[in-house]
Amino acid sequence: MRFLSGGNVQKVILARELKEGPRLVLAMHPTYGVDVGAAEEVHGRLLDLACEGAAILLVSEDLDEILALAHRVAALYHGRLVGPIPREEASRERLGRMMTEGRA
Repeated sequence: MRFLSGGNVQKVILARELKEGPRLVLAMHPTYGVDVGAAEEVHGRLLDLACEGAAILLVSEDLDEILALAHRVAALYHGRLVGPIPREEASRERLGRMMTEGRA
């Protein structure tokens, strides 16, 4: 693996860790550094795991990724959790307020 690019290393690690169908996944920036096609595969695998009953905690700076994958959305404001709110009630603007004003 030491000869692979960073994105390819990330793909190998994700494949290895997700192959057993885990019950809990902490996905921190799961598509950072991977190409668009690989990001779609990662998103699909996370959604599949959720459908299989896995609990997934997604941590991401990519608001589009959060809005596409999350069932509930929360933000941190000065170390305090704001939310969570249902994805259907979330928008980029509302997430911005949660992150910058500390209110849902």
